Amino acid sequence: MSMEKRKMRQRRKKNRKIRGCLGGTIILLLTVCLLFGAVRLAPSVFEKYFPVQEVSSLIPPRGEEKESAEMSGTEGGFYFGKLSSEEQGIYGALLRGVQEEAEAVDIPAVDGDRAAQIYEYLLYDKPELFWCDGTSRMTFYEDHIEFRPGYSCTGEVKQEKESQIEEAAQLCLREAGARQTDYEKVRYIFEYLVETVDYQADAPDNQNIYSALVNQRSVCAGYSRAAQYLLERLGMECIYVIGAIEDQGSHAWNIVNCGGLYYHVDVTFGDPVFLAEEGETALPQNAVNYDYLCCTDAEITGTHRMAEGMGYPACTSDDLNYYRLGGMYYETFDSEEILKKMNESFYAGDEAFTCKFSDEGLYQEAYDTVINELLPLAAQNFGDYYGMDSVKYSYVAEEKLRKITVFWDYGQQ
Repeated sequence: MSMEKRKMRQRRKKNRKIRGCLGGTIILLLTVCLLFGAVRLAPSVFEKYFPVQEVSSLIPPRGEEKESAEMSGTEGGFYFGKLSSEEQGIYGALLRGVQEEAEAVDIPAVDGDRAAQIYEYLLYDKPELFWCDGTSRMTFYEDHIEFRPGYSCTGEVKQEKESQIEEAAQLCLREAGARQTDYEKVRYIFEYLVETVDYQADAPDNQNIYSALVNQRSVCAGYSRAAQYLLERLGMECIYVIGAIEDQGSHAWNIVNCGGLYYHVDVTFGDPVFLAEEGETALPQNAVNYDYLCCTDAEITGTHRMAEGMGYPACTSDDLNYYRLGGMYYETFDSEEILKKMNESFYAGDEAFTCKFSDEGLYQEAYDTVINELLPLAAQNFGDYYGMDSVKYSYVAEEKLRKITVFWDYGQQ
């Protein structure tokens, strides 16, 4: 492990719930974040992602000239591109309004649900709008709507938080910006957020970047918006993806444009919570799950479900698969090769050894041999190499991810 990586991991000692089990077997359950009303997967009709109170009114219109649909200076993101030109004008008016902390913004008369959706799209595209709490109220007139965004802070408090966000962001961006390739930048930010942010369901401001970058306590919305914010600051396209986790509920993650191709990135799932069946088996507190770093549609749909009808870019390339890049990805099972790489991992002083298999059948074929034959042999070699009378190790077997990870315990070595 590089000195730089060690320093990053020493910034914060992560708190994880860990229990041991018999035979060294450990079951890994991925973190699933809770969204308190911020993201709900819509069924047939686009459901409101933020609560909106509609207030009917017979008050006559103010007669003020409405904003043009052509918004100069409006930088749109993925969701902006899904709107008509008129709706993009509303998007731009709302953007200027919240940037000015306006109490109310006049927009053209449109369906209330659609107005709410346009505002949602704005907040999905603009993670920097941390002071917008996602709520809104609307008063309907004959020819326009008075749209009142909800703010979690304004004025001097907002300015102070902006300064704190900028200071925190620079700690990451200085290092990330020095990376040569898009992939290296994405990986650095992925690892940085995993190492510096704790998952906490009731964290304050957990739907915005302040929670992740400053408080370092958040849920998936905060993780994903922070990743989006940092990558966009580096000039990379990054989409805030809304969806759900199978049998768990609402979830958010990202799709990034890395070297001209699109990939899924889920920082929340990079930050796992380890569970086991009994005892107090100590696992590395700095473990990172790389299965959701630059992965494909096929890989992520095993656990994730994107919101229907959003038209997210297809993610089909696995050339940036972390395990493939690191020589840990197997499309055939060769027991001698795996044992050799197990030995090489502890010769090099690595914290862990991982083997990921290309399909479920190959994983099932390899599982018994790896766990019951190769791992004991490697442990014996480990003890001989380091002169240990007894060897401690733990392992994680993840059938859904087709992956086995062994954690070496070096003791006082």
